[in-house]
Amino acid sequence: MKKPVIAGIAVVVIILGIVIYSSMNLMGHRVEVCLTYNGLSRCKIASGSTEEFATRTAHDNACGEIASGVTDTMGCGRTTPTKVTVLK
Repeated sequence: MKKPVIAGIAVVVIILGIVIYSSMNLMGHRVEVCLTYNGLSRCKIASGSTEEFATRTAHDNACGEIASGVTDTMGCGRTTPTKVTVLK
């Protein structure tokens, strides 16, 4: 093979390695959040770059299953979780 082809392949491999490595580091925290709203309960697990981001994401995901409409979604978003477990 010619040198430019080998150099191009090497650059692609390096870029793929950087992308894979950086995306693995973004999921450094896993959190399970359980909450109850309007008599319904859900627990969700989420990952994120920070514990706070993972907690917020899990909370929003749980609300997405038990709240309907804008008013319910906003109310659920303000609900204090019944349980927060840091998994990683």
